Amino acid sequence: MIKNVHTRHVPDPGALVDRVVELWPAHWPPLVLDRPLTTGATGGHGFVRYRCTEHVPGRRAVFTFAPGVGITGTHTFEAVPEGLRHTIVGHTYGWARLGWPLAIRWLHDALLEDLLDNAARAAGHPPVHPNRWSPWVRLLRAAAKRSV
Repeated sequence: MIKNVHTRHVPDPGALVDRVVELWPAHWPPLVLDRPLTTGATGGHGFVRYRCTEHVPGRRAVFTFAPGVGITGTHTFEAVPEGLRHTIVGHTYGWARLGWPLAIRWLHDALLEDLLDNAARAAGHPPVHPNRWSPWVRLLRAAAKRSV
């Protein structure tokens, strides 16, 4: 089972939840939805596809992974008393049983920290220590660029 949580302390996190597409880091595959963020919106980033299965404006957006992604479950972006939180809960299957621990998790963690850095900047509180990619993430990204 996967339970992956990222939280960032930011003021007024509810104002940022609905801006996830706008805050998406430019140096990652873009987050594209078929309509504005609402329940039923479909899309994703890179090969990761999902559907928004719950949207409470200013509070929470829950996305359910599409079949074939390699993960059965959800990822949630929400305002909590601690700030902004992103959580993946699910189970891997097929290729992702190996892909998650070796590569996807590391890339996901780097992307999420970059996104939360952008959210902090948008809230007027730039991170004191902006996210830095690990050597493993840099190697994975370089390998991906060469394979395209």
